[in-house]
Amino acid sequence: MPSIALFPTSAFRYLLFWSLLALSRTGFGQVRLPGLIADGLVLQRDRPVNVWGWAQTGETVEVSLNGQTRTTTTGPDGKWLVRLDPMKAGGPYEMRIRGRNEITLKDVLVGEVWLCSGQSNMVIPMERVKERFPDAIAQARYPHIRQFFLPTRYRFDGPAEDVPPGRWVAADPQTILSFSAVAYFFALDLHRRYQVPIGLINTAVGGTPAEAWLSADALKAFPEHLATVETLKDTAYVNGIRRRETAAIRAWQARLNRLDQGHQGEMPWSDPAADTAGWSTMNVPGYWEDAGAPKGNGVVWFRRDIDVPAAMTGRSAKLFLGRIVDSDSVFINGRFAGTIGYQYPPRRYELPAGLLKPGRNTLIVRVINTVGKGGFVPEKRYELVAGDRTLDLKGLWQYRVGATTGPMPGTTFFQYKPEGVFNAMVAPMVNYTIRGALWYQGEANTSRPEPYGKLLPALITDWRNHWKQGEFPFLFVQLANYRPVATDSAEGNWPRLREAQRRTLAVPNTAMVVAIDAGEWNDIHPLDKETVGKRLALAARKLAYGEKDLVASGPLYQSMQRNGSALLLTFSNTGSGLTAKGGVPLKQFAIAGADGKFVPATATIRGNQVEVQSAQVPEPVAVRYAWADDPVGANLYNREGLPATPFTTEP
Repeated sequence: MPSIALFPTSAFRYLLFWSLLALSRTGFGQVRLPGLIADGLVLQRDRPVNVWGWAQTGETVEVSLNGQTRTTTTGPDGKWLVRLDPMKAGGPYEMRIRGRNEITLKDVLVGEVWLCSGQSNMVIPMERVKERFPDAIAQARYPHIRQFFLPTRYRFDGPAEDVPPGRWVAADPQTILSFSAVAYFFALDLHRRYQVPIGLINTAVGGTPAEAWLSADALKAFPEHLATVETLKDTAYVNGIRRRETAAIRAWQARLNRLDQGHQGEMPWSDPAADTAGWSTMNVPGYWEDAGAPKGNGVVWFRRDIDVPAAMTGRSAKLFLGRIVDSDSVFINGRFAGTIGYQYPPRRYELPAGLLKPGRNTLIVRVINTVGKGGFVPEKRYELVAGDRTLDLKGLWQYRVGATTGPMPGTTFFQYKPEGVFNAMVAPMVNYTIRGALWYQGEANTSRPEPYGKLLPALITDWRNHWKQGEFPFLFVQLANYRPVATDSAEGNWPRLREAQRRTLAVPNTAMVVAIDAGEWNDIHPLDKETVGKRLALAARKLAYGEKDLVASGPLYQSMQRNGSALLLTFSNTGSGLTAKGGVPLKQFAIAGADGKFVPATATIRGNQVEVQSAQVPEPVAVRYAWADDPVGANLYNREGLPATPFTTEP
């Protein structure tokens, strides 16, 4: 057997030295920028601006932009940072970064930069609301409104140095569909008013509680969360949970498919020719358990024959199926038309020309429910649209249970855990100069509303400490109206969390947007993102841009005094006066005596005050307003059209 010749030790070291030297001069030693600093970026005007990155230790790095040149040398860790003097709004410019290599960034703008964070209501893109705002999308030709979107990431082993590579995207009718809807309407208002570029950094994750956005230092004040973080630092532990849960969910799904009678036999139930003898009927929208189907989770097939006029055929059409709990697959005339895998997105299926035929068409929907009651969410859009014709799909449908089983195994959403998204999606950006932050979050904390009164102020302080830009403006959205009206809703968690948000206004340089008239009782993701975005812009105009005389908020409870058997409430932000919207008596006021039992009360506007009383409470001590998950009819506004915030006068 021939022998294998080996390099002499000295020769090997010689080759290794020159190989590493070559790498240091090409890959390892090259100047590198963070993901945020890329073509098309927007820099904050009128503030010192940081530009930073990495290079070989001891390397000289030069940054040039808009007539300024700054030079620095990388430290032992390979990091470098330069600070540019404040610049007026303008551009586009080129930024040049020189080291061993040279990088040129094009189309750089200077304007206003806002960090946009929170959970799903900040994530919701314009695509989700396109039916409500078609004109806004068609007219979205604003090259100076730009968004940088961060995909969901989390980590528990310390702060990340960088975000994944991304792009600054300018708004046009195609790209606008990926913009945060709330953030876009906010930016649009400011851009039209001030005629400066607006940059939006979208770092939001659906379902995340406030503690997920806190740093390790801030979490020291919340020891119940610190223990969780310590456990999650064990990557093997986390990966083990993910593998086990993924396997359990796949097994559940596979078993459900095996049990589903709609997939058994010679003819599947997705075929219009399938025998429907013995199928039951129920009204859609609705939940099959309420219609008498067996309790439990699993698969239910729904079917409806619809008579389609010839004028609606031969063209593309759109099928609206409201919202479905939890996932669905749609078939039309036996052909698969689309699927959505979880309950929250609206069902809007594009149907190609030729799929519909004149006369009878068969619509079949296979619904999988994983937990709770399954079915079709009421008071949503259920119709077939083609051209200017619409067919209503509400009413009696046939249905048959394909399989019944227990709930799907649970999933650990690690992005919801304390510190995770802060480390991955906030920490890498704290060098980036911003004007302020927009925050739309709170739904995920409603199961435990009391701690939120400490969590949100801690988050504001934490972020300000990390950015080192002082008390930058922090604008947040109070929870919108949501959930069915119930007799016990006054004791629900949503009003308690709203109260915690209201009291956070004690933190300096903050503002809150009220949204109890912009929600939907049956949807945690209401479509009216324009109202919220415009109200955030109002708040920014006053708080960040100094329009001191602007009425930027609705009435805010300030103080209370006893007036015989009534309580007299004083408000700030009354603008040109208090009013009862709709010209009807004030609603949603309640009053209590020393026993703490609240009863509906009569409320009357007295100038810029509100007098509240009830014959049932001769010696009142406390008032609540709009104290319900969905405070239907709450109508205290100022004459500028802004709603009063819900409140309680209780300590």
